[in-house]
Amino acid sequence: MAFHIPSDLHADCAPIVWLLGTWQGNGQGDYPTIEKFSFRQEVIFAHDGRPFFHYFSRAWITDDEGNDVRPGALETGFIRPRPDDQLELVLTHPTGFAEIWYGEVDGAKIELRTDAVVRTESAKDYSAGHRLYGLVDGDLMWAFDMAAVGQPLQSHLWGRLKRV
Repeated sequence: MAFHIPSDLHADCAPIVWLLGTWQGNGQGDYPTIEKFSFRQEVIFAHDGRPFFHYFSRAWITDDEGNDVRPGALETGFIRPRPDDQLELVLTHPTGFAEIWYGEVDGAKIELRTDAVVRTESAKDYSAGHRLYGLVDGDLMWAFDMAAVGQPLQSHLWGRLKRV
C-alpha cells in the first residue's frame, strides 16, 4: 500500500509520520489470570495539522476460524511528539482507565512506559504498562506488557497490522 506524507504535517510529527493511516490485522492475548485468546484489530492514527496524532483502536475477540465473537478492547488518545525524539501518550478506555505514557521514537521503533494510571472505582486493578510499536517489512507490529490484578509486568497482547 502506498503511503503519502500529508502536506500539512506538523514538523514535530515528522519522526512518527510512519504511523499515519488505518491499520488492520490480528493479534493474540494471554495473561496468568485469563485464558489465551485471539483478536482482530483496527488502529487509526490521524493528523489535522497540529503537533499530535489522534489514536483510536478497537478490537474484536475471534474464534479459532477467525470469526468475530464479540467486541474487545477499545481505546483512544493522543500521541504528542516532544523535542529530542521523546513522546507523550494520553489514553482513555471505556473500562475506567486513563493513562499517561512517556517514551521515545528511534527510527521506525517506539517504546513507551506508563507514568500514571488512574482508574475509576469500578475498574479492575491495573497499575503499569509497557508498549512497543515497530514498522517491520511495511507492517505495524506491536506488543503490550501489563501489570494488573496482583501480577508483575509481563506480556499480555501482541499483534501485526497491515496498512489499508
